[in-house]
Amino acid sequence: MTPVLRATDRGLYCAAGDFFIDPWRPVDRALITHGHSDHARSGHGRYLCTRAAAPVLRHRLGDIRVETLPYGEERRIGDATVSFHPAGHLPGSAQIRVAVGGEVWVASGDYKTTPDGLCEPFEPVRCHSFITECTFGLPVFKWAPQPEVAAQINAWWAQAAGQGRFALLGAYSLGKAQRVLSLLDPGIGPVLTHGAVEATNAVLRAQGLPLPETTHVTPDTDLKARAGALVIAPPSALGSSWARRFGPATTAFASGWMALRGIRRRRAGDRGFVLSDHADWPGLLDAIRATGAETVYATHGYTEIFARYLNSAGWNAQPLLTEYGGEETEPESPA
Repeated sequence: MTPVLRATDRGLYCAAGDFFIDPWRPVDRALITHGHSDHARSGHGRYLCTRAAAPVLRHRLGDIRVETLPYGEERRIGDATVSFHPAGHLPGSAQIRVAVGGEVWVASGDYKTTPDGLCEPFEPVRCHSFITECTFGLPVFKWAPQPEVAAQINAWWAQAAGQGRFALLGAYSLGKAQRVLSLLDPGIGPVLTHGAVEATNAVLRAQGLPLPETTHVTPDTDLKARAGALVIAPPSALGSSWARRFGPATTAFASGWMALRGIRRRRAGDRGFVLSDHADWPGLLDAIRATGAETVYATHGYTEIFARYLNSAGWNAQPLLTEYGGEETEPESPA
């Protein structure tokens, strides 16, 4: 039987519809799961994504030809029927369901199974074959409840504010930064943002996403008047001259990788908060069970180890080679 989706040198390809999902090289028609740069790249002739994802794609990729679909609405493309379903990764993110001749495949993109109160909650989609990310596909990765992490971040910030110091938190500009914002106690003090974060905030606010007030840090910002503020910036900015203007600040990173001691040490921050927009080990297994899939393809992470475990647990699983990165490798704007 011809697979509904197959890996090529340009990305996941559906021959029945002559389209690609999250292609990493230029193609004519690209279906995009979300706006992170390892999934949404420039150079494609046509883009199709969810309505909520389109503004971010335009912000990041410029003047592109993009069409949108609401969640759950089916569209016929050639001999394939496609639809987008909430992935819970960040606002507008989607899993993509592809049906051809009664055979249903789902490409997960990146996903998170626990609701965060910010983006559309993950919805499992029944299918015959499931292409799943496994960024955190090891048993060591098990996330604490979000309120616990929020309390940790706010306590760290409050301590710094009490000392009159800035608290610099490294968080990716799309998704993670806004999630952190939603967890903050505004009574502690003001919140400042790096330009890459503030530009993304503006796009999402324009779509109606309720985010607390923030101040974009510019060369004219009076930092002395805002001592004790929390500063949210891309992780790459924390070791730059941009960050040194805040003086002897305390620094931290928010990432699922903070669960690994070695990575915490390499990051050289004062704190590491385990907060991920990807599914943890239990979440991955729950999602796969909920699909009812007979075949599972593991990509984007610990693919060999995860597929081996799935086979031992009774699934028909195998790794699938792609060029997707992870939340530690997403490029960030230096602005």
